[in-house]
Amino acid sequence: MPEASPNYARDALELFARFGEREAVVADGRRLSYAQLRTDVLSMAHALWRHGVRPGAAVAALVTNPPEAVVLHFALHLLGCRSVFMAPNAPRKYRVEFLRRGQVSAFVYDAGRLPKMGRLMASTDPDLAVFSFGTPPGGEQVPLGVDLSDLPRVDELPAELAEVDAEPQSLYQTGGTTGEPKLVHHGQRYFQTVRWLSDQWVAAGGHRLRHLSSTGFWHVSTQQAGMMTLFSGGTLFLDYSFDAGIVLSIIGKERITSTFFTPPIMYELLDHPALDGTDTSSLQMVSVGGSACAPTRLAQAVERFGPVLRPVYGMTEAPFLTALPGVGTDPDRPELLRSCGTPYGDGRIEIRDPDGAVLPAGATGEVWACGGLTMRGYWGQPELTAQTIVDGWIRTGDVGYLAGDGYLFLVDRAKDMIITGKGSTNVYCRPVEDILAAQPGVRAAAVVGVPDPLLGEVVHAYVVRAPGAQVTGPDLIERVAGELNPLWAPRSVEFLDALPLTDVGKVDKKALRAHYLDQMADKNVD
Repeated sequence: MPEASPNYARDALELFARFGEREAVVADGRRLSYAQLRTDVLSMAHALWRHGVRPGAAVAALVTNPPEAVVLHFALHLLGCRSVFMAPNAPRKYRVEFLRRGQVSAFVYDAGRLPKMGRLMASTDPDLAVFSFGTPPGGEQVPLGVDLSDLPRVDELPAELAEVDAEPQSLYQTGGTTGEPKLVHHGQRYFQTVRWLSDQWVAAGGHRLRHLSSTGFWHVSTQQAGMMTLFSGGTLFLDYSFDAGIVLSIIGKERITSTFFTPPIMYELLDHPALDGTDTSSLQMVSVGGSACAPTRLAQAVERFGPVLRPVYGMTEAPFLTALPGVGTDPDRPELLRSCGTPYGDGRIEIRDPDGAVLPAGATGEVWACGGLTMRGYWGQPELTAQTIVDGWIRTGDVGYLAGDGYLFLVDRAKDMIITGKGSTNVYCRPVEDILAAQPGVRAAAVVGVPDPLLGEVVHAYVVRAPGAQVTGPDLIERVAGELNPLWAPRSVEFLDALPLTDVGKVDKKALRAHYLDQMADKNVD
């Protein structure tokens, strides 16, 4: 990997100048060229400087997917600031805690889409410097703070910004589906690695990306995909509708070549009535990740979209660890539909036992990872950081195994693993969910461990049926028991219209467990 420059954002501005009038960002009905993007970044950085934002400051951002989100990202890093992107769907108490824990001194919000939430967050600390962009809908009051949506034009790097030598950094909140959310700390090494990966893509003859991101720009994976698109001279399309019909329309109209789906979003697209009438022939790379994908549905996606599916594996702490391009194209390796591929970029993967000893191929244990995309740690939580990062390796909390040829197979989250039976048997969710999802008439399935007075925990399944399907709970229980064993089979099955999702499109197992406990509480009251 090349030697890191003092600030990757300055290098990005040079790239943007070189790409000139190429289309850079398409969002919110607007289309920005690279020249416009460069000018907007310089203008916003200069405006923030004029209003007192200095290198090393922590600046929180509450945004969805307008073009200004991209501009703000680079402007803050050009200033050598620490950006703290916040999830709009996170509970308010968490967002307030993020402001405190991140040591935030300034706050920027999208007044066009999040006017009430933004003003409420801005009012939590009277010492916050507040900025906004966008116009509140419906004639609401003037946005609180300095408006960054209409700025004096700056075309060249001001002298005061040229002297900035503070490191660009970011804090990202984790999804929080298994516990209290945390702030993940990434710095210059991470951003420089993203730039290096982009250079590798171009050097290998990769196509000019027309990438569609449908998840919020506050999420690290959306930002990484966006940066790789822009560093390689492609066009970044931002959508925040979570509407399968709109996504399909954008793919067809804009000739999208690259996109990312979580498995639930991919299932919705596969089942959408507009799919058959949509021209998806432009797609060259469809990444699928964020949670486990049922092999049967992945095979359906390969059949519909062609040899362009790419399962990927990562997390906020290490956004891109493995990839499996062209999955499903080798008829002699059907088991690869369950794999998430081999290490990506400079990443390394090992499987270790609870004591940290490396396990041989085929043995199941915790996934450990290292590489340039891994985090520095959890901001303000040194003890948790020390538990998670050991000698430069991250303990992911995922359980899996490596095949002899280096392919990674995940079987569960360590915290989602179900411990059941008199012998405290470990039951992994992924194999059970794959069997359930493979049954005719099943669109999606998820399993969780629920309390049992005799066995400690038992498997409880949530299933979404296809319209008109007659599949029953006993049928599904019998099928899992036959393919695995009775201990792994669900004790009970509940049918839902849809599985609850987190704000990044993952199945929300925390909500499913809470739903089960609420039902049990209601029964006890009755």
